[in-house]
Amino acid sequence: MLNESISIIKKQLEEASQSEIESYIEILKVDKRKGVQRLVEQVERKQEKNKRALQQHEDIQVYERDLLHKGYQAIAGIDEAGRGPIAGPVVAAAVILPTEHSLIGLTDSKKLSKKQREFFYDEIKKQAIAFSIQEVDVETIDEINIYQAAKRAMKLAVEQLSTEPDFLLVDAMHIPLDIEQTSLIKGDQKSLSIAAASVLAKVTRDQIMSNWDQTYPGYGFSAHSGYGTPTHLEAMKQQGVTPIHRRSFQPVKDLLG
Repeated sequence: MLNESISIIKKQLEEASQSEIESYIEILKVDKRKGVQRLVEQVERKQEKNKRALQQHEDIQVYERDLLHKGYQAIAGIDEAGRGPIAGPVVAAAVILPTEHSLIGLTDSKKLSKKQREFFYDEIKKQAIAFSIQEVDVETIDEINIYQAAKRAMKLAVEQLSTEPDFLLVDAMHIPLDIEQTSLIKGDQKSLSIAAASVLAKVTRDQIMSNWDQTYPGYGFSAHSGYGTPTHLEAMKQQGVTPIHRRSFQPVKDLLG
């Protein structure tokens, strides 16, 4: 391997198994060529990144594995998206994942890029035993308040699962259902099932807001998803309040007088 060109070495490393890569790296470390040493550094950084991802994947399944060990078989993770915006619905999702899956890198949707969220959105739907995505509209949010609306969306998401769960892992909320459950603060960073639900809810809500952008152009709904950004606030001042704005929220309430 030491006598090979850098391009061939690179190709061999790309095609090698994990154990082979580790052996190759030890051999290549004695190669004095700068190009080879740069390649070794790149591979070692990638290896370290992969190790961190695998460890994070193990850590984020602690609650699920403990519950499986206790005999629970259909553990649903539940999360919502859209409590903070001043426009649009609140969306919740419930997900039951299989014991065996390939979702390494999945975490809190806010920590993922748009491309990563969309990738996991498709993978979760493919791999899940069951999933449900539900929304509660603006009129209901204004009527019962956003906290109760988020709780209602979560409850609907659980009720609409095609497989009945025997345990719920919920992000910072208690759902009024006769099912054993645990509420986890920052649950989307601690539970893979909740993280999966957070991705489904977030991507779905972003899609909804992008669709509303076609109906109400000029507000930037596809860019900020209804959050009160300076651009959004200025658009409201210039164009007025739309039917999808939350009238019980400031500064919408002030603009309505």
